[in-house]
Amino acid sequence: MRVVLIGASQVAIRAAELFIKRNYEVVIIETDRGKIDALSQELDCSFLHGDGSKPNILKEAGPKQTEFLFCLTNNDQNNIIASLVGRSLGFTRVVTRIQDPSFEPICLELGLEDIIIPSRTIARYLVDMVAGVGIPDISTVLKGEARLFSFIASEKEVGLVSELDLPQGARVICYYRDDTFYLPKDDTSLVIQDEVVILTYSDNLAALQERFKPKAAEKSPEKLDEPEREY
Repeated sequence: MRVVLIGASQVAIRAAELFIKRNYEVVIIETDRGKIDALSQELDCSFLHGDGSKPNILKEAGPKQTEFLFCLTNNDQNNIIASLVGRSLGFTRVVTRIQDPSFEPICLELGLEDIIIPSRTIARYLVDMVAGVGIPDISTVLKGEARLFSFIASEKEVGLVSELDLPQGARVICYYRDDTFYLPKDDTSLVIQDEVVILTYSDNLAALQERFKPKAAEKSPEKLDEPEREY
Protein backbone atom coordinates (compact mmCIF):
# COMPACT_ATOMS: atom_id res chain seq x y z
CA MET A 1 0.00 0.00 0.00
CA ARG A 2 1.30 3.45 -0.94
CA VAL A 3 -0.05 6.70 0.50
CA VAL A 4 0.84 10.33 -0.15
CA LEU A 5 0.18 13.02 2.47
CA ILE A 6 0.17 16.72 1.60
CA GLY A 7 1.27 18.94 4.46
CA ALA A 8 3.30 17.92 7.50
CA SER A 9 0.54 18.90 9.94
CA GLN A 10 0.20 17.14 13.28
CA VAL A 11 -2.57 14.98 11.80
CA ALA A 12 -0.36 14.03 8.85
CA ILE A 13 2.63 13.24 11.06
CA ARG A 14 0.60 11.00 13.36
CA ALA A 15 -1.02 9.26 10.38
CA ALA A 16 2.40 8.73 8.80
CA GLU A 17 3.69 7.10 11.98
CA LEU A 18 0.78 4.65 11.97
CA PHE A 19 1.09 3.92 8.25
CA ILE A 20 4.80 3.22 8.64
CA LYS A 21 4.09 0.79 11.50
CA ARG A 22 1.87 -1.13 9.09
CA ASN A 23 4.68 -1.22 6.52
CA TYR A 24 2.94 1.12 4.07
CA GLU A 25 5.03 3.17 1.69
CA VAL A 26 4.60 6.80 2.78
CA VAL A 27 5.40 10.05 0.97
CA ILE A 28 4.97 13.44 2.66
CA ILE A 29 4.81 16.63 0.58
CA GLU A 30 5.76 19.78 2.52
CA THR A 31 6.70 23.37 1.62
CA ASP A 32 8.88 23.95 4.72
CA ARG A 33 12.37 22.56 4.10
CA GLY A 34 13.28 22.89 7.78
CA LYS A 35 10.32 20.77 8.80
CA ILE A 36 11.32 18.11 6.27
CA ASP A 37 14.88 18.05 7.60
CA ALA A 38 13.61 17.58 11.16
CA LEU A 39 11.03 14.92 10.30
CA SER A 40 13.46 12.95 8.13
CA GLN A 41 15.33 12.13 11.34
CA GLU A 42 12.16 10.72 12.92
CA LEU A 43 10.11 9.13 10.14
CA ASP A 44 11.20 6.31 7.84
CA CYS A 45 9.46 7.62 4.74
CA SER A 46 10.02 9.71 1.62
CA PHE A 47 9.62 13.48 1.37
CA LEU A 48 8.94 15.90 -1.48
CA HIS A 49 9.75 19.58 -1.02
CA GLY A 50 7.13 21.75 -2.66
CA ASP A 51 3.53 22.91 -2.88
CA GLY A 52 1.22 19.86 -2.92
CA SER A 53 -1.44 21.76 -4.88
CA LYS A 54 0.91 22.15 -7.87
CA PRO A 55 0.49 19.59 -10.69
CA ASN A 56 4.23 19.14 -11.23
CA ILE A 57 4.78 18.22 -7.57
CA LEU A 58 1.87 15.78 -7.48
CA LYS A 59 3.01 14.16 -10.72
CA GLU A 60 6.38 13.57 -9.08
CA ALA A 61 4.58 11.83 -6.20
CA GLY A 62 3.39 9.09 -8.59
CA PRO A 63 -0.43 9.12 -8.95
CA LYS A 64 -0.62 5.74 -10.72
CA GLN A 65 1.40 3.99 -8.02
CA THR A 66 -0.55 5.50 -5.09
CA GLU A 67 -3.72 4.14 -3.48
CA PHE A 68 -4.53 7.19 -1.32
CA LEU A 69 -3.82 10.92 -1.49
CA PHE A 70 -4.48 12.72 1.82
CA CYS A 71 -4.72 16.52 1.68
CA LEU A 72 -3.97 17.47 5.29
CA THR A 73 -2.50 20.98 5.33
CA ASN A 74 -3.71 23.60 7.81
CA ASN A 75 -5.54 25.50 5.07
CA ASP A 76 -8.95 24.44 3.77
CA GLN A 77 -8.66 26.12 0.36
CA ASN A 78 -5.24 24.59 -0.27
CA ASN A 79 -6.60 21.15 0.60
CA ILE A 80 -9.56 21.55 -1.75
CA ILE A 81 -7.42 22.71 -4.66
CA ALA A 82 -4.84 19.97 -4.03
CA SER A 83 -7.65 17.40 -3.98
CA LEU A 84 -9.00 18.59 -7.32
CA VAL A 85 -5.55 18.58 -8.90
CA GLY A 86 -4.80 15.15 -7.44
CA ARG A 87 -8.02 13.69 -8.77
CA SER A 88 -7.38 15.15 -12.23
CA LEU A 89 -3.93 13.52 -12.25
CA GLY A 90 -5.37 10.08 -11.55
CA PHE A 91 -4.88 9.42 -7.83
CA THR A 92 -7.11 6.45 -7.03
CA ARG A 93 -8.70 7.94 -3.91
CA VAL A 94 -8.43 11.50 -2.60
CA VAL A 95 -9.25 12.46 0.99
CA THR A 96 -9.83 16.13 1.85
CA ARG A 97 -9.43 17.64 5.31
CA ILE A 98 -11.49 20.79 6.02
CA GLN A 99 -11.94 22.65 9.27
CA ASP A 100 -14.75 24.98 8.20
CA PRO A 101 -17.95 22.92 7.64
CA SER A 102 -19.27 25.61 5.29
CA PHE A 103 -16.88 24.24 2.66
CA GLU A 104 -18.52 20.80 2.77
CA PRO A 105 -21.31 21.59 0.23
CA ILE A 106 -18.70 23.05 -2.11
CA CYS A 107 -16.58 19.91 -1.81
CA LEU A 108 -19.59 17.73 -2.58
CA GLU A 109 -20.53 19.85 -5.60
CA LEU A 110 -16.96 19.46 -6.85
CA GLY A 111 -17.17 15.69 -6.43
CA LEU A 112 -14.87 15.52 -3.38
CA GLU A 113 -16.78 13.04 -1.25
CA ASP A 114 -14.04 11.69 1.05
CA ILE A 115 -14.12 14.58 3.51
CA ILE A 116 -12.66 14.75 7.02
CA ILE A 117 -13.96 17.45 9.41
CA PRO A 118 -11.93 17.01 12.63
CA SER A 119 -14.13 19.22 14.81
CA ARG A 120 -17.22 17.21 13.92
CA THR A 121 -15.51 13.88 14.55
CA ILE A 122 -14.19 15.00 17.94
CA ALA A 123 -17.57 16.46 18.92
CA ARG A 124 -19.32 13.16 18.19
CA TYR A 125 -16.70 11.31 20.21
CA LEU A 126 -17.19 13.61 23.22
CA VAL A 127 -20.97 13.33 23.11
CA ASP A 128 -20.75 9.53 22.94
CA MET A 129 -18.28 9.53 25.82
CA VAL A 130 -20.62 11.57 28.05
CA ALA A 131 -23.51 9.30 27.08
CA GLY A 132 -21.49 6.28 28.17
CA VAL A 133 -21.31 4.80 24.70
CA GLY A 134 -18.32 2.53 24.10
CA ILE A 135 -16.38 3.37 20.94
CA PRO A 136 -14.46 0.28 19.78
CA ASP A 137 -11.69 0.51 17.24
CA ILE A 138 -13.26 -0.28 13.86
CA SER A 139 -10.54 -2.87 13.23
CA THR A 140 -11.83 -4.91 16.19
CA VAL A 141 -15.35 -4.93 14.74
CA LEU A 142 -14.63 -5.63 11.07
CA LYS A 143 -12.84 -8.95 10.84
CA GLY A 144 -11.87 -11.25 8.00
CA GLU A 145 -13.15 -9.96 4.65
CA ALA A 146 -15.76 -7.56 6.09
CA ARG A 147 -15.42 -3.97 4.89
CA LEU A 148 -17.38 -0.71 5.06
CA PHE A 149 -18.01 1.46 2.01
CA SER A 150 -19.82 4.79 1.91
CA PHE A 151 -20.99 7.16 -0.80
CA ILE A 152 -23.00 10.36 -1.15
CA ALA A 153 -26.27 9.82 -2.99
CA SER A 154 -26.58 11.67 -6.27
CA GLU A 155 -29.61 12.00 -8.53
CA LYS A 156 -28.97 8.48 -9.87
CA GLU A 157 -29.43 6.94 -6.41
CA VAL A 158 -32.66 8.74 -5.51
CA GLY A 159 -35.30 6.10 -4.77
CA LEU A 160 -35.75 2.99 -2.69
CA VAL A 161 -32.70 1.55 -0.95
CA SER A 162 -33.79 -1.89 -2.10
CA GLU A 163 -33.45 -0.79 -5.73
CA LEU A 164 -29.76 0.17 -5.49
CA ASP A 165 -27.57 -1.73 -7.93
CA LEU A 166 -25.36 -3.48 -5.35
CA PRO A 167 -23.16 -6.53 -5.91
CA GLN A 168 -24.04 -9.79 -4.19
CA GLY A 169 -22.90 -9.76 -0.58
CA ALA A 170 -23.35 -6.00 -0.08
CA ARG A 171 -25.98 -4.48 2.23
CA VAL A 172 -26.93 -0.94 3.20
CA ILE A 173 -26.65 -0.87 7.00
CA CYS A 174 -27.36 2.81 7.71
CA TYR A 175 -27.48 6.26 6.21
CA TYR A 176 -27.05 9.87 7.33
CA ARG A 177 -29.41 12.67 6.33
CA ASP A 178 -28.63 16.21 7.45
CA ASP A 179 -25.99 14.70 9.74
CA THR A 180 -28.60 12.51 11.49
CA PHE A 181 -28.17 8.72 11.70
CA TYR A 182 -30.94 6.42 10.39
CA LEU A 183 -31.41 2.68 9.97
CA PRO A 184 -32.96 1.81 6.59
CA LYS A 185 -36.36 0.14 6.34
CA ASP A 186 -37.92 -1.77 3.46
CA ASP A 187 -39.64 1.39 2.21
CA THR A 188 -36.72 3.80 2.83
CA SER A 189 -36.10 6.18 -0.06
CA LEU A 190 -32.81 8.01 -0.53
CA VAL A 191 -32.57 11.68 -1.39
CA ILE A 192 -29.69 13.64 -2.88
CA GLN A 193 -26.70 14.06 -0.50
CA ASP A 194 -27.71 11.22 1.83
CA GLU A 195 -24.53 9.52 3.05
CA VAL A 196 -25.06 5.78 2.60
CA VAL A 197 -22.98 3.17 4.46
CA ILE A 198 -22.63 -0.34 3.02
CA LEU A 199 -21.29 -3.49 4.70
CA THR A 200 -19.70 -5.82 2.19
CA TYR A 201 -16.89 -8.24 1.34
CA SER A 202 -13.49 -6.78 0.46
CA ASP A 203 -13.75 -8.30 -3.04
CA ASN A 204 -16.68 -5.98 -3.77
CA LEU A 205 -14.86 -2.72 -3.05
CA ALA A 206 -13.56 -2.19 -6.58
CA ALA A 207 -17.03 -2.70 -8.07
CA LEU A 208 -18.59 -0.34 -5.52
CA GLN A 209 -15.99 2.35 -6.17
CA GLU A 210 -16.62 2.08 -9.90
CA ARG A 211 -20.42 2.13 -9.41
CA PHE A 212 -20.49 5.13 -7.08
CA LYS A 213 -17.40 7.12 -8.10
CA PRO A 214 -18.07 10.88 -8.34
CA LYS A 215 -18.58 12.54 -11.68
CA ALA A 216 -15.92 14.87 -12.99
CA ALA A 217 -16.38 18.32 -11.52
CA GLU A 218 -17.60 21.09 -13.78
CA LYS A 219 -16.39 23.89 -11.53
CA SER A 220 -12.91 25.34 -11.62
CA PRO A 221 -10.58 25.70 -8.63
CA GLU A 222 -10.35 29.41 -9.42
CA LYS A 223 -13.87 29.80 -8.00
CA LEU A 224 -12.49 28.98 -4.58
CA ASP A 225 -10.52 32.21 -4.38
CA GLU A 226 -11.53 33.28 -0.87
CA PRO A 227 -9.52 34.63 2.11
CA GLU A 228 -7.33 32.00 3.75
CA ARG A 229 -8.32 30.57 7.13
CA GLU A 230 -5.73 29.09 9.42
CA TYR A 231 -6.53 26.52 12.11
